Amino acid sequence: MRFSHETAPQVLVWQVATTRRGDGGLWFEFERGIMANTTSAKKATRKIAARTAVNKARRSRVRGFIRKVEEAIASGDAAVAKDALQAAQPEIQRAATKGVVHANTASRKISRLAARVKALAV
Repeated sequence: MRFSHETAPQVLVWQVATTRRGDGGLWFEFERGIMANTTSAKKATRKIAARTAVNKARRSRVRGFIRKVEEAIASGDAAVAKDALQAAQPEIQRAATKGVVHANTASRKISRLAARVKALAV
């Protein structure tokens, strides 16, 4: 997902809320009406908005791959589930490499999906 500075919100202040979202990510809250005072603060706001958009797209993509594996497991078709897992595994690992999810979380997710797919084949 491409993000340009022209579409970036210009009048925002970044806050990290203390609440955690269900997907494990921090909940970023953007408030309107408060202008950043310095040029570097304005740039930081733009960078944060851009990174947030990219990370949301990556997280959504990973969820889609995981959903396909879980649907294949639910259908009971071992071959389709195996193919879906082989497609999902590099995406999950890439998300960990990019910092979207923690490395241990990615490893745990892959391990549990693989165990469920293996149980189908038996």
